Amino acid sequence: MGFLVMAVMTEPWYAIENVADVPSPTILVYPDRIRGNLAKMIQWAGTAGVQRLRPHVKTHKIPQIIQLKLEAGITKFKTSTIAEAEMTASAGGRDILIAYQQVGPNIERLIQLIQKFPQVTFSTLIDDRSIADQLNTAASHAGVRVPVFVDVNVGMNRTGIALDSTAKLYRYLDGLDALEVAGLHAYDGHLHLADETKLRQEAERAFEPVWALRHMLENDGVAVPSIIGCGTPTSKFMAEQHDIEISAGTSVLWDAGQPTFSPRVDIENAAILLTRVISRPTADTLCIDLGHKAVASEMTPPRVRLLGLEDAEHVLHSEEHLVVRTENAADFPVGSALYGIPYHVCPTMALHSEVWCVRDGRAVERWPVVARSRRLTL
Repeated sequence: MGFLVMAVMTEPWYAIENVADVPSPTILVYPDRIRGNLAKMIQWAGTAGVQRLRPHVKTHKIPQIIQLKLEAGITKFKTSTIAEAEMTASAGGRDILIAYQQVGPNIERLIQLIQKFPQVTFSTLIDDRSIADQLNTAASHAGVRVPVFVDVNVGMNRTGIALDSTAKLYRYLDGLDALEVAGLHAYDGHLHLADETKLRQEAERAFEPVWALRHMLENDGVAVPSIIGCGTPTSKFMAEQHDIEISAGTSVLWDAGQPTFSPRVDIENAAILLTRVISRPTADTLCIDLGHKAVASEMTPPRVRLLGLEDAEHVLHSEEHLVVRTENAADFPVGSALYGIPYHVCPTMALHSEVWCVRDGRAVERWPVVARSRRLTL
């Protein structure tokens, strides 16, 4: 007797049933996948669990994702802007580092932020003595104390003080009345290799002087309560260090770029671009509505991995348009919906005023990307 085997066709995990109701270009976010990614990050943190995590908010800038982190037990947050910090506090965050040295009017904005949310601990970075003096004066006049982390340059050469000058600045800050030295911040964003062994070696070299600095200060009777550091590529094995807070952010949503320069990790994509074919200018090209204003474009093309069109050649990218060449262009009539993974999710999120939350295969509600703004109320 023969048996007829029927192939069951299933939609890919990212496809939404009500795609006809969702305008493009936009971003779809999948909270179940976000929860799974947060659980994996907590596993990285080991026995100390969520207290070792301080995930970066800049990746998403959305209060509903702050809520997902809080539900997972995460209580510490890292931000880049006053707006991100204000959004995080409004969403329930109570320990928030603004990992950006405050200068100019932002010093007063930080003081106002502290006054607006007295139940929240806000901290910031310092790598310059004159800025420390300005912040100390402003805090003294306002009657508040500001926790600060000394920003240490471990090789990225973007911000931070040289390691051989750190101890002097740290001791100076420790003597200021209105500043409370909370520890060291060491960001290793220049370290990105897919080979875990080589990346681990590079991270060990970068952080060995940081551990030595902490040991020297503590031997001199100067407390170093915390060290905050490491980006997404090094976070999994840096979590093996018992005395560092992990500030990975991209692993909350993931993208197509991280796997190209990070060791393999069991993290899932949780943010997908929805785009549509708006023209077929030639027989073998498609024009889609995914220009510079919809997907981060600071890197060389391709800037998005189009699912189902991975082999397409990206031939033209402008403000509102992306043209790709594919021998399968005829399979995608004008109006066809496409899905894609951005190569850099963090600045891509900042290009959108809202995203769509997907539950059970349907886009069910819009989440404002609140902290893409440079100013909320302060």
